[in-house]
Amino acid sequence: MNKKVLMFLGISFVIIVLDLFTKSLAEKYLADKTIEVIPGLFNLVLVWNKGAAFGMLAQAPETIRKLILVGSSIIAAVITAGYVFKSNAKLSNLEVISLALICGGSVGNLYDRFMLGQVRDFLDFYINDHHWPAFNVADASITIGIALFIGYELFWKKRKITN
Repeated sequence: MNKKVLMFLGISFVIIVLDLFTKSLAEKYLADKTIEVIPGLFNLVLVWNKGAAFGMLAQAPETIRKLILVGSSIIAAVITAGYVFKSNAKLSNLEVISLALICGGSVGNLYDRFMLGQVRDFLDFYINDHHWPAFNVADASITIGIALFIGYELFWKKRKITN
C-alpha cells in the first residue's frame, strides 16, 4: 500500500473513532441536559436525529428513510475509498484528506443509522433564539471534506491549458 492510501485509511479511521467516541460521551453525559459552553452561541445538547442533515426525511416512512440514509452512507464511503484506491498516485494530499474526511464521517453516521436507527447529534450553535440544526463530528467532517474537495477542484488544482 502506498503513502496516500495509508493516509486516507488513517484519517478515515481517526474520524470514525473520534465521531463514535464523542457521540458516546454525548449520550452518556448529555441525556436530559444542556451544557452552555459559550453563552448566546454554543451549547452541548443530545439530539436524536432520525433524518438526514437539517432533519430532512425525518417524517418519511422508516423503511424508506433507513434505505435512503444507510444506502447513501454506504455509497459515499465506497465511492470515496474506491476513488482513492484507484487514483491514489494522481491525487494531491488535499484531495486524499478531503475524501478521507467524507469517508470517515459517512461511516460514523452509518454506524448510528444502522445500529441505532438514528444519529446522535450534540453540537448546537445558535444566535439568540435562532439555532443551527445540531450536528456531530461526522457531519462536520463530511461538510469540511466536501468544501475542501470542491475548493481544490475549482480553485487550487493546477489546470492544463489546451489550445
